[in-house]
Amino acid sequence: MPEKKQPLLKKIIKNDNRTIILPMDHGVSDGPIPGLVNMEATIKKAKQGGVDAIVIHKGIFRCYKKIIGKLPVLIHISASTGMGEPLRKVTVASVEEIKNLGAQGVSIHVNLANQYEPEMIKDLGRISEQCQKHGLPLLAMVYPRNQVKGKLITFQDPERVAHAARLAAELGADLVKVPYTGSAQSFKKVIQGCPIPVVIAGGDKSSEAKMVNSIKACVKAGAAGVSVGRNVFQAQNMITMIKKIKKAVHV
Repeated sequence: MPEKKQPLLKKIIKNDNRTIILPMDHGVSDGPIPGLVNMEATIKKAKQGGVDAIVIHKGIFRCYKKIIGKLPVLIHISASTGMGEPLRKVTVASVEEIKNLGAQGVSIHVNLANQYEPEMIKDLGRISEQCQKHGLPLLAMVYPRNQVKGKLITFQDPERVAHAARLAAELGADLVKVPYTGSAQSFKKVIQGCPIPVVIAGGDKSSEAKMVNSIKACVKAGAAGVSVGRNVFQAQNMITMIKKIKKAVHV
């Protein structure tokens, strides 16, 4: 880890080497879905609940910079929509632009196991080099994902997830987000093969108890924390949900 990255990374990953990241970049891919219609209110709840960092796009950062205040922000650099080619993520910002905005880091999305994989891997390598140059931490969201009979499928088998995590580390990411493999025991294989901090994705909306128990088990197995979106901002009580996750992660 280059010296100039360390102070920013410490704002995202706390002293216990764990983190709770709230991704709120869904407005590009899915539009103003429930929980992300009123971004001002959601950001305020994220701060009140005590997340360690948020992931948003550059335009949202510009709109709500004053409200965000000192909350660490990773600007998401990838985009696609459900109306076009959802698998194919293209880059929509430069690292230099993100640095000039005053964000604490960069987030990039890579989908493996599909026909667009090569160009997204190429983008990861290029963005990683730029982050190194400008001293910004890089979160890589890497998913083995493809369309099967017209439906997006995220593969959760340990072998592919472990490969996804390792790819992020090999290409220079500082932190990687991957799907949960279904059990803490199988997720250990992912962590063991990856030299950078690994956080689990929250996945589709699910039961609160199931999600919290999965987080506890994964953290115990060595995960650095979570990056949970819908299960937080679409929770009945978002602030309470964040506090429950905090108890599971920052133990």
